[in-house]
Amino acid sequence: MKRALLSVSDKTGILEFATALKDRGWEILSTGGTARTLREGGLEVTSVSEVTKHPEMMDGRVKTLHPAIHAGLLARRDREEEMKALTEQGYGPIDLVAVNLYPFRETVAAGDTTMSEAMGKVDIGGPAMIRAAAKSHTQVWVVVDPDDYSTVVAAIDEGEAPELRRQLAAKVFRHISAYDASVAEYLNDGGEYQSLPDRLDVPLQRIKMLRYGENPDQQAAFYGPDDPAGLSALEQHHGKELSYNNLLDLDGALLALMPFARSNRAAVCIIKHTTPCGLAVSDTLSGAYEKALATDPLSAFGSAIAVNQEVDAGTAKLMSTLFIECLVAPSFSDEAIAVLTQKKNIRLLTFPATSSGERPGDFLASHSRIPEARLVRSVYGGLLAQTPPEPPSYGPADVSWKIVTERRPTEVEMDDLSFAWAAIFAVKSNAILIARDGGVLGIGAGQMSRVDSSKIAVWKAGEAGFDITGSVLASDAFFPFRDGVDEAAEAGVKAVVQPGGSIRDEEVIGAADEHGLVMVFTGRRLFRH
Repeated sequence: MKRALLSVSDKTGILEFATALKDRGWEILSTGGTARTLREGGLEVTSVSEVTKHPEMMDGRVKTLHPAIHAGLLARRDREEEMKALTEQGYGPIDLVAVNLYPFRETVAAGDTTMSEAMGKVDIGGPAMIRAAAKSHTQVWVVVDPDDYSTVVAAIDEGEAPELRRQLAAKVFRHISAYDASVAEYLNDGGEYQSLPDRLDVPLQRIKMLRYGENPDQQAAFYGPDDPAGLSALEQHHGKELSYNNLLDLDGALLALMPFARSNRAAVCIIKHTTPCGLAVSDTLSGAYEKALATDPLSAFGSAIAVNQEVDAGTAKLMSTLFIECLVAPSFSDEAIAVLTQKKNIRLLTFPATSSGERPGDFLASHSRIPEARLVRSVYGGLLAQTPPEPPSYGPADVSWKIVTERRPTEVEMDDLSFAWAAIFAVKSNAILIARDGGVLGIGAGQMSRVDSSKIAVWKAGEAGFDITGSVLASDAFFPFRDGVDEAAEAGVKAVVQPGGSIRDEEVIGAADEHGLVMVFTGRRLFRH
């Protein structure tokens, strides 16, 4: 009879997995809480203590660290002397191990964790068992990811599956490496969770090879955490495989939409070359799309689009007239799917399914924050790491904002300023954005001088046919000189939102007063290089 040892912290799918093994004639060995879960599910389970002939000790600290377990995992089935040694000691082989480790990282990341509590989540027996099983993977199945349970059951039915066994063993060592790194980080940083630790270990697995990189002569791959998160958690329903540039644009689209994750109004962001070329809110998704597209319809060709509500049939029909590379949404209606899938190349993606207790906007709100509270990018010779920016939230006026001009904003102007500040969040610095009535009119991005960005934003608005009289302007950093304000006022802008903090703030405020503008200081910069 085959034997499986199941001992998991994450109980997802373990009863179904154990039942499938039991139905195939396997004996189930288990420990503590896992054994209890299986018995409550109606399964007959052999306790590990019955195998070791030794009780669990020290509140479960010592239970699987015994020759009866490790000899059963390490004995080579093709070596007669080793199998004989097992028999002589009264031990038997163990043919499968399913273990996932104590949630150390999750425990310390939650905060307010004592050193004793943290050390209590350092798994000893679990890593020892899965290392032993992975070492013997040609003869012992080893599973650390609940998502692999069904795959393993199918492979058991089909045969030996040496390639799958090898992949599962590799996953074990990645799992242990990441686990040990998190413990080392915690101890090295004085027993406190640090988003920027003294030593940075970034355990990522290759999700897929990509056709090519930014250009066809560059190789590229997509890497992500073992547990899908962020872009790796998106579900694709239609269209070609995602490319390197698609993924960059999708990241930009979701980042741009983050400030609108909790908004009751429909929001649409159109991205080209990782920066917005259109963004708008409205009472309907179709209305938001039409306003966003109007910002820069020429640049929208071949864009990535993100929305914060289900795509309905009416919006889908409007979108179907534009060449779109990628469209990501919380969901699509059946009618929308029918319309959009008539275009074979458009990539349709949805946010990951909402789990219990989560709201539909949770994924969007946490984009770039999962699984670690840090952003990492490569430079020649190393990595740069930083904590992620807190996105501004479109909605009620921020109480920390300071009105610095003689004229105060109207209620409508304040709503437009809130929208413009949220919309500029994902624009590349130096960034200037002009908006009115919940829609972006013009964007100046990525220029070496702020006044040039202002000129471009005004020019883009004019090219799109907008009269910007009465509009508002957002700047991602302070105005170092008054010239940017002068340009905006001449164009018809009536209110400005910016961080403030320049040595020439008084000069800039004076320029705003001269022109009768409203100026609001947010007290924070939104650079995105």
